[in-house]
Amino acid sequence: MTAVSPGRSEDPRRRIPRTDTLLALPEVVDARSRLSEAVLRSLITQAQSRARSGEITPEDVPPAVRAAVASRTATTLRPVLNATGVVVHTNLGRAPLPPAAVEALVASSGYVDVELDLMSGQRAKRGTGTRQALLAAVPAAVHKAIPEGLDALVVNNGAAALVLATTALAGTGELIVSRGELVEIGAGFRLPDLIASTGTRLREVGTTNRTHRADYADAIGPQTTGLLKVHPSNFRVDGFTSSVSIEELRSLIDEAAAEGADGRSLPLIVDIGSGLFSPDPLLPDEPDLAGALTAGADVVIASGDKLLGGPQAGILLGRSRTIQRLATHPLARAVRADKLTLAALEATLTGGPSPVTRSLHADPARLRERADRLAAAVDAPVVAHEGRVGGGGAPGVPLAGWAVRLPEDLAPLLRTGEPAVLPRVHDGACLVDLRCIPEPDDGRLAGAVRAAQALLASTGTSTSSRGSAGDHPDQPLGPGR
Repeated sequence: MTAVSPGRSEDPRRRIPRTDTLLALPEVVDARSRLSEAVLRSLITQAQSRARSGEITPEDVPPAVRAAVASRTATTLRPVLNATGVVVHTNLGRAPLPPAAVEALVASSGYVDVELDLMSGQRAKRGTGTRQALLAAVPAAVHKAIPEGLDALVVNNGAAALVLATTALAGTGELIVSRGELVEIGAGFRLPDLIASTGTRLREVGTTNRTHRADYADAIGPQTTGLLKVHPSNFRVDGFTSSVSIEELRSLIDEAAAEGADGRSLPLIVDIGSGLFSPDPLLPDEPDLAGALTAGADVVIASGDKLLGGPQAGILLGRSRTIQRLATHPLARAVRADKLTLAALEATLTGGPSPVTRSLHADPARLRERADRLAAAVDAPVVAHEGRVGGGGAPGVPLAGWAVRLPEDLAPLLRTGEPAVLPRVHDGACLVDLRCIPEPDDGRLAGAVRAAQALLASTGTSTSSRGSAGDHPDQPLGPGR
C-alpha cells in the first residue's frame, strides 16, 4: 500500500480499477461474443473517465461497466414507438417490416441460393423468387392488357431506379417532362439535378400549374429520347391546373412513331413514387402500378418502403423488352439490390398484411378504445387527431383518429426514455397517437408515459421540444425516392 504523507489525503482517483482488471470482469468476458474489443474498451474508458471527473466513485466503476455492457448493443439505432400518427415516417426509417419480412431477413442473413440453382448446382438468375412475386402481385387484367408480357427488376432505392431508367432509356438525349413535376425529394435532392447527373438533358414543358398535350407534342424532335411523368410527392397544386395523363402521353408517342420516318417509339417512364399496386379507396388520388401499366407506361418506378410496406428498394415494372434493356445495362450492377432486400421484399409481397396497411386502415372505433384506455392509465384527456400517410404519399389526406393530450414538456422525456416514444408536438401539447403503435405494445407505451410523468414531477424538468421530429406530420417527412 502506498504511504500517505501526514496532512495529505489520498487521491481517490488512485482507486479507479485498471483497464485489464475491468476487462477480466465475467460480464465483459461474456460480452466478447457480441461486442468488439474496441467497443468494450470504450465503455470501460467512459466509466473510468466518469470516476476521474468525480461523477461516480472509484468503487462504482465496475458496476457502471457491467451496466454499460449489459445495455450496449452492436448498433446505435434504437427502436422507437411511433406515436405521431404518421404511418410512413421518413425519420423513423419509413415502413416497419411485416413479421414475414423480418423472418426472411434472418433466414437470408447466412448463405442462401440468391443466385444459384440448387438442382443443377449452376449459377442462376438473381432474385428469381422476388421477381415472380412482383409479377404475381400485378392484377391479371394488366397482364392480359399487355400481350408482349411484363417483367420486373429490383434496385436499391427509388432514386436509383429513376437514374437507371433515365440512363438506359434516354441516354444523352432530351427527356421531356412537365415543369410541374420537377419535384424535390427527401434531404433536399431535386429530380432535375438527379437526372442531369446521368448526362440526360431535360426538356421542360408547360408551366408550374398547367401543362397540355400540345406542349409535349411541340417539344418532340430529333433529340427527344423519352418522356417522363412524375407523380408530385408531399404537395398538391389546386385551382387553375391541368396535366396530361399517361393515356394521352401514350397516344402522343404512338402518333409520333407512326408519323416518323424511322417509326421509333419513345419510351414512356412513369415514376409513381409510393408504390401502390392497385387502387386504394382510402387514397383516391394516389396513382398505382396497375393503372400506370394499363394506361401505357413502358416502365413504372416505385419505392418498396412506402405504401407497399416493405424494405427500401426501387421497383421497376414494365414491358419485357424495356426491363431487359434496364437489366442488361452496366449501371444495373452498381444499383442492384442485395439478398436481404430481395428476401424482405418477396416476403412482404407473399406474406400477410403489412403494418403500413394495418395502420392506414385502422378502425377509428378501435383506436378510440385504445386511446381511452391509455388516457385512463395516465390521467389525461383524449382529443380528435388526424394522422397522415407520410413519406410523400397522399399529401393532405387526413386519417381520422384520436390522441392522448399530454403536457408539451413530456415530449423530450418520452423521446429519451425506455422505450423511446416519438409523439407529435403541436399547439403547445404533446400528442400521443396510437395508430402506428402495435397493439401488444400498448402496455409498454403506458409505462413509458407514466415514467416520463414521474420524472417530470420529481425533477420539475421544463424543456422545450418545439422543432422535434414529431412537431408536424408533414414537415420532416421529405418524400424521398
